[in-house]
Amino acid sequence: MTRIDFYILDSDAPVERLKTACRICEKAFLLGHEVHVHTGEPALSQRMDELLWTFRDRSFVPHAVEPDDPTEWPVTIGHTMEPAPRAVLINLASEVPSFFGRFERVAEVVDAQPQIKAAGRARYRFYRERGYPLQHHTLG
Repeated sequence: MTRIDFYILDSDAPVERLKTACRICEKAFLLGHEVHVHTGEPALSQRMDELLWTFRDRSFVPHAVEPDDPTEWPVTIGHTMEPAPRAVLINLASEVPSFFGRFERVAEVVDAQPQIKAAGRARYRFYRERGYPLQHHTLG
């Protein structure tokens, strides 16, 4: 069964949520896991693409946005694509993606912005009502 991890930030700065997603992505990649970042919107996919190149000076996370052949990339970013099964899904969209069950783990990153927090609570209820194991990580 897919494990769901919620990363709760006390910041309401949108970039902090994306940087946290970058750190999770980098860690999973360095551990040898394939990752898909689901954004739900093109502008957010573009922002994640930019941040994965710049969020840390010495970091290199090979990735592609909506690639034609996702199997060529250890990390994919998408807003409309149906990803191949991978070890880790980082969900930045406001809703639970229909394909989340194909992943071993799902990372939900929630910050203090009211609309992000409300959507995160709705996703938490969705997973809980279906019996998925939930973990919480409060980040400063």
